[in-house]
Formats: sequence, structure tokens, C-alpha cells
Amino acid sequence: MKINYFKISIIILSVNLVGCVSTKKYDQLMGKKVRLEGDYAECSDSLNALKNKYKITKSDADKFIGLSKKLLGDSASLSEKALRTQKLLDEQNGISDRLRKDYKDLLSNYSSESNKMSANLAKKENQLLDMEKSLQDTKAQNDKLATDLKEREKRVAELEAVLKKKDAAVNDLKNKVTNALLAFNDKDLTVNIKNGKVYVSLSEQLLFKSGSTELDKKGKEAIKKLASVLKTNDDVNVMVEGHTDDVPVSKGVAAFSDNWDLSVLRATQITRILIENEVNPQKIIPAGRSEYVPLAEGKTAEIRQKNRRTEIILTPKLDELFKILESN
Repeated sequence: MKINYFKISIIILSVNLVGCVSTKKYDQLMGKKVRLEGDYAECSDSLNALKNKYKITKSDADKFIGLSKKLLGDSASLSEKALRTQKLLDEQNGISDRLRKDYKDLLSNYSSESNKMSANLAKKENQLLDMEKSLQDTKAQNDKLATDLKEREKRVAELEAVLKKKDAAVNDLKNKVTNALLAFNDKDLTVNIKNGKVYVSLSEQLLFKSGSTELDKKGKEAIKKLASVLKTNDDVNVMVEGHTDDVPVSKGVAAFSDNWDLSVLRATQITRILIENEVNPQKIIPAGRSEYVPLAEGKTAEIRQKNRRTEIILTPKLDELFKILESN
């Protein structure tokens, strides 16, 4: 409330000047004056307080205005940052969506691959079981083969021992036969080892006249010398083979029809001489080979003479060897 002090002063002055104003009226006026002065003082204090408060409020307002401006600036910056952040957030959401899709795809693929791998694993396990069984069977076979191998090695050792013994016997027999026939010409008689046997080859000119089955004296002597060795070796089998050349026998000779007869009869004649000189007849086999096992091919007189021969094949008994082979 604004008080007009100028008007109050005029009223008081007018009262004093008039003089005719009553005391009661004066007292009333003085009372109003006092109250007015009190109201003035109170109003003055209120005004001062309001001014101070205004100053404080204005200062605070200035501060708030500055803060508001700063907040507006910060708000704009934050808004810009918020826009960038939103953009980044949108990008991240897009990436997140793609990642979720990729994850679902991977999960689906993993499930499919897992099923395939489980099936493959089951198959591999079955294969492994089959392989283990096969290995066990193979091991059992290997064990059996190892046992059989040891047994075979033992038999091979026995066989080698027998073969060595046989080879030694064949060499010993060859040496004995060779020593018994040393007096005869090498051209008429040879002693060789072939295929584990002793071959005694005697030429026709040593044993027989051409076309004859009768042994000459020198031929008989050679057979007797051979018989002296064979009769003391009862474990030797004897094959007597007669051989001719490819010239047919003379048709005027009535004793045989062809070279077969001639070769067989000559072998038989030698066999008789061996038996007469105590060679075991159960160990002798006479055979005729005619002209079909020649020593050399050709038509010359020299080759034909070479092919006309008698071969006595000496084979040591192989009973022990056969027993080992049969046991295999």
C-alpha cells in the first residue's frame, strides 16, 4: 500500500491553522497519524525487505538465467549426442538383429550337423567294434600262424638235415661209383649228379655191338664193377634206361620190331647182369626210351653215336624225407 505523505502533512497543517478544530477530533487525527507513521515505518521496512529480497531474487534469477542458458547449451549438445547415440543404438540393434539371426542359423546348422555327427559317430563306433573284432580274429590267426610257423621251421630244419644227409649220401655214392669205374675211358662212361640223383651213362660201344642186346666182355666188366657198389647200398633205387638213335632197326633182325624193343631189351639185359651180381631185384626198374630222349639234336654220325647209350640212374631212398613232407 502506497501512502501519500504530502497529503497527510497538509491535513495536519490545516488543523493547526484552523484552531477551531475540537480536541477530540485532534486526538483522533493524532491517533491516525501515529498509526499512519507506524504503517509507514512498517511499509518502509517491508519495502526495504522487498528490495533486498528483489536483489537476492534478481541475483538468483541471473544465476538461474545463466544456468538455464548453460542448460540449454548442454541440452542442445546432449540432444546432438542423443541423436548420435540413437543412431549408434539403431546400428547396434541392426547388428544385434543380424547376430540373433546368424545365431539362430548357426544353432539350426549346429543341430543338423550335430545329428549328422552323432550318426557318423555311431557308425564309426560300429566300425571300430568291427575293427576290434577283426583285430582279435587277426591276432588269433597270427598266434596260430606263429605256432604253425614254429612247427614248420622245425620241420624245415628237419627237412634240411635230411636233405643234407641225402646230398651227402648222393655225393658218397657218386664217389664210390666213380672209383669203381676208374678203369674205363671217360668217353665211354660218365658219372654225374643231376636233380639229386647219380647218373651213370655208358656208351653203346662200351656195352653192345650195333643192333645187338648181348653185352660185350668189357661192358659186363663195367656192370659188375657197378654192381659191387650197389649191392652194398640197399637204400638206393636203380633205374636202367636204354636209349637208341633215330635210325630204325634193320628189318632183317627178328628179335625186335623197332627201337623200342631194342632199348627195352638192352635195359633188361643189363638188369639181369646186376641181379646176377647180387643187386636186390626189388630195387631195379628196367625201361626203354627208344630215340625220344636224346642227349643232342642232329643227324650226324657223331651225335647219333652219343645218343646211343644206357643210363643207370641211382636214387637214394627218400622214405625219411617223404615222412617229413607228409607230416606237413
